Amino acid sequence: MNKVRMAKIKSVMPSVVFARDAIENALNEEQDYYDNIPENLLESDRACASEEYISILEDVLEELSNAVDNLEEIE
Repeated sequence: MNKVRMAKIKSVMPSVVFARDAIENALNEEQDYYDNIPENLLESDRACASEEYISILEDVLEELSNAVDNLEEIE
């Protein structure tokens, strides 16, 4: 890979890291929300939706973390 293409790829790294960190923050906030739902409301629509959002955010976070790891291998 030439220096120009490598520089272009490396230039996206901060954006990918930013996205990963933003998703991680959103995941933490959603997890905190879910953790504070009273037990008698854990079967509610909101609680179920929150569980689904947590699962989705975990998947996205894993993918973005993998992307960061892969981009770090480019030298």
